[in-house]
Amino acid sequence: MIVIQPFYFDKLFINYFMETRNIAIIAHVDHGKTTITDALMRQTGMVTNDSASMDSNALEQERGITIYSKNTSIFYKDTKINIVDTPGHADFGSEVERVLRSIDSVLLIVDAQEGPMPQTKFVLKKSLELGLKPIVVLNKIDKPAANVERAHDQVLELFMDLGANEQQLDFEVVYAIGRDGIAKRKMSDNSKDLNPLLDVILENVKPAISDASLPLQMQVFNLGYDDFLGRLAVARIYEGTVHCGKKIFVKKPDGQTRSATITKISTFYGIEKKEVKEAFAGDIVMISGIADIYIGETICENTDQQPLSAISVDEPTISMNFLINNSPFAGKEGKFVTSRQIRERLEKELEINVGLKVDFFANDTFQVFGRGEMHLAILLENMRREGYELQVSQPQVIIKDDSGVKMEPFEEVTIDVPDEFSGAVIEKLSKRKGTMINMNSENNHTRIIFEIPTRGILGYKNEFVIDTKGEGILCTRVIGFKPCVGTIEKRKVGSMVSMVAGKTLGFSLYNLQDRGTLYIGPTIEVYEGMIIGNTAKGKDLAVNPIKGKHLTNMRSSGADEALRLTPPIEVSLERGMEIIKDDEYLEITPKNIRLRKQLLTDNERTKAKR
Repeated sequence: MIVIQPFYFDKLFINYFMETRNIAIIAHVDHGKTTITDALMRQTGMVTNDSASMDSNALEQERGITIYSKNTSIFYKDTKINIVDTPGHADFGSEVERVLRSIDSVLLIVDAQEGPMPQTKFVLKKSLELGLKPIVVLNKIDKPAANVERAHDQVLELFMDLGANEQQLDFEVVYAIGRDGIAKRKMSDNSKDLNPLLDVILENVKPAISDASLPLQMQVFNLGYDDFLGRLAVARIYEGTVHCGKKIFVKKPDGQTRSATITKISTFYGIEKKEVKEAFAGDIVMISGIADIYIGETICENTDQQPLSAISVDEPTISMNFLINNSPFAGKEGKFVTSRQIRERLEKELEINVGLKVDFFANDTFQVFGRGEMHLAILLENMRREGYELQVSQPQVIIKDDSGVKMEPFEEVTIDVPDEFSGAVIEKLSKRKGTMINMNSENNHTRIIFEIPTRGILGYKNEFVIDTKGEGILCTRVIGFKPCVGTIEKRKVGSMVSMVAGKTLGFSLYNLQDRGTLYIGPTIEVYEGMIIGNTAKGKDLAVNPIKGKHLTNMRSSGADEALRLTPPIEVSLERGMEIIKDDEYLEITPKNIRLRKQLLTDNERTKAKR
């Protein structure tokens, strides 16, 4: 027997035992997940500010992508719909994997022009394996090159390729323009809002089970932090009721049990969180009071209850060494520069980043394992903005031993380029041990699908932008470990290494720019061993970037003409991770990113080669 208990959000009266639906929005990057979520919140009155968005993190707003999964809820026809907005980039797949266990269905967003892309396959595969029946939303149907029928057929083929059952193959399709907040059940329908999409959700997503009579059982799938409340846990309530002051037991997947007390409960209301006294089975809530809670742990009412199965994610594919910064400029900009501070920061990251692993060594070196270059780059960018100073080594793929056979990660690379650039792309990826498995051309654009070792794709994206003149799209997803393919041929460039310390001068850089590409401009402080550019011949070159012009009393016509310097290439975090070599470090500080040799002096490097 379920007792109906009302509660209040400010002046709005809501019957809490209204039906609840729990869904996640999944898709490839830039197919419109967050845009549709924002439009749903605006239409249902959850936000009144048109600029309000689920992408609230500074990095998300700068890059225009979703990095962290976030919760919201909307109310429609006396139904509460909990929505989880997930990342679309393959490197943040762990954010998607842990969320799928907490919901009952997914909205699969597919761009009507691009069709299914690599991350579409990844998130759909995980959803189908859990037995979820997706609702397909073909978005951006207003694009000039949108082809709804082709996109629908490609989605159906993808379902069949991934082994969907008959029930999953009978999916509902909604057509949408997320930017304008419009959805249709048929292309010929007239629609001015997203009500058709909301109606499809109510018709096809089963209400969350709401049985408050059973003992409490809930599982944590995300974490938050508050300066006053400490660690917060975002959890799905599967059975029972949770209320403030309740004594509970926290169980690890292996059965270890500890006790705690719930001190505060919040439920999601749009992008805000509203405090409530109690919450019931079927809902998604945020709780505080458990200082050592972790993702995947089960919160129970009794000690004899069994924990829910662990939340597992795919294993990392690349690693980097994090070290304290020991360059001559160390400590000038950062607030946190010691190995202890870096260790504490990484330990804190491990609590919420389930796709990350760290080996803590005794010699102040931390080997960090991640799902891709961007996965680690976002961690490093967050650390430098928080005031951390450190240096990292070249990214390396993880090699596994399987019965004596060396295995390395492989990726499926999907490339869309104008026809004229396809030849250069195929040539480059073939040299990097890529195998072309599909190619088709339409409307003067070619889509090529390669299978390639992760080693082969590392450091290629910058070359790809140059080869395609910025008109190409490259997307990847990890497809698993396969036998190593041996040596991979890459474009070799040498490093232009400063042999002195001081401030660079335009006269010296003018004479050096013909040797290669410079990373710095004039009047920049450098130190011995710092890399200021690359050399086209592929060999390292020790240079003097602070040498000035020798002045004499002799004058000649044209001798004092203005020097014209080619603008340097800025070394960003991602670019630095691409161009760094195995004998170099990337020095990361709150204000600067520099490349340097591991051994700073020329004598040390010469001895090491011997």
